[in-house]
Formats: sequence, C-alpha cells, structure tokens
Amino acid sequence: LAHDGPPHHNPRSPFSLLSAAPHSWNATAMSRPELTAPPQEFYNDTEARKYTSSSRVIEIQDRLTERAVELLNFPDDGVPRLLLDVGCGSGLSGERLTELGHEWIGTDISKSMLEVAQEREVDGGLIHFDMGHGCPFRPGVFDGCVSISAVQWLCNADNSRHEPRKRLKAFFTQLYKVLKRGAKAVMQFYPDGAKQAEMITTAALRVGFSGGLVVDYPNSTRAKKYFLVLAAGPPESLPTPKGGDAEEAGEGRGVRMDGR
Repeated sequence: LAHDGPPHHNPRSPFSLLSAAPHSWNATAMSRPELTAPPQEFYNDTEARKYTSSSRVIEIQDRLTERAVELLNFPDDGVPRLLLDVGCGSGLSGERLTELGHEWIGTDISKSMLEVAQEREVDGGLIHFDMGHGCPFRPGVFDGCVSISAVQWLCNADNSRHEPRKRLKAFFTQLYKVLKRGAKAVMQFYPDGAKQAEMITTAALRVGFSGGLVVDYPNSTRAKKYFLVLAAGPPESLPTPKGGDAEEAGEGRGVRMDGR
C-alpha cells in the first residue's frame, strides 16, 4: 500500500476490541515510561540497575518471553534456533531464551542497559542500535524474533527528526528482510489505546508480514497482554489466546489483519 498517512480508524474495525486503557500502567501519563523521556535517557545507569534487580520485573520478563517463544511455535525437535531480541535491555528476556535452549542476538538503544547485560555475562550477542533505523543484519539470518515491551517506543517523536510512521516502516521493513522466509516474529507491547495498536499492526502488514494481534486474558485489566504475531510468509492461523480461567478461556481474542 502506497499510503504514508495515518490509517483510517474505523470504529467497527477489529481494533475497536481494544480498550482505551489496555493495561494498568497507564492510569496516568507519567506511569508510561515512553511518555517520560526517550529510552536511552529514561534507562540511564540508575534506572537500568533498578529495573534489572527487581524480582517483579524479572518474573514478568520471564513469563512474557516464554509466551513469546510459545507463539513462535517451533517444532518440538530440540534444535536451537537463532533469535533476534529487539529491545533486549539488560538481557532478562535473553536469559530466558537461553534457558529455553535458543541462541540469540539482542539490540537496544540504551547503552546503560547493555552495560548491565555485559556485566551479567549473558550468553547472547549485544548490539547498541536504534530499532527505528531498522535491523543491522544480513538478509535471512534469523529463525525468529521476539520483542518484549519495546515496540511502543517507536510511536513517540522524541525529537524533530522522529516521525513514528517512518520509524515503524523502517523497523518492520528491515525486520522482514533479516528473517528467514516463513519465520515468525512475536512482539509483546503495551499499546496506548486502539489507534496506536492499529498503527503498529498496519505498519507491519504494509511491508509484507501476515498475522495479527493475539490478546491474552482480554477480560482482565491487570493480566491482559498484547502480542503482535507476524509471519514473513503466507498467512497462518493465529494462535489461541490465553484466558483467565475455565470460563474465560474461550474468550481470548485473536485479531487477524492480513495484507501488504
């Protein structure tokens, strides 16, 4: 689609399923770190160490990373995959990837976070890079990609040169290229409402990805989680979302949005 303007928001579109306040962090604007400062400034030395030492953060990162790998849906053959971890931070998600038997290379814009990862001697490769500029790798090298709580940062204009839609396009265009054909990318993120979720998803589909949103625990304010599940190839059935309990299990929502 040759269209650089904002996607038309149809109140009857699947994205109308998303709440205006999709997770508990946005009770106030200041509770969303991406509205406080650019990531390389917000995650300074102090914040990077505070983040990495929080048992609550570690628990959440472990759980989200494990779910992301589950959504990648690799065959149960015991073969390690090479994964790209976008927004790897201090390596918490990467550690879980290692525990799950995979190899990984992580990118992050925060030098402080990457320094903490180096100090912790994580097993993955670490690269200082702004995902808004794309992905600095050769074509077709990765078996999959995960990203935990990072992609929403691309929706902020941190300076006069940053245009969110152009940065999203650059990121997804290059991500598509560095994945092997048919490989998947799973990105957990915290959208600031339905329009932002639609903007991110539309940017991915316009460069050739197929897929859509998987919303786990859709009826829970605190447990609700958004995963953008993408395939660098033909469309597949979206995975089944998780529900809160036996009654809710059938009510998880998968929103398919295929197209180029």
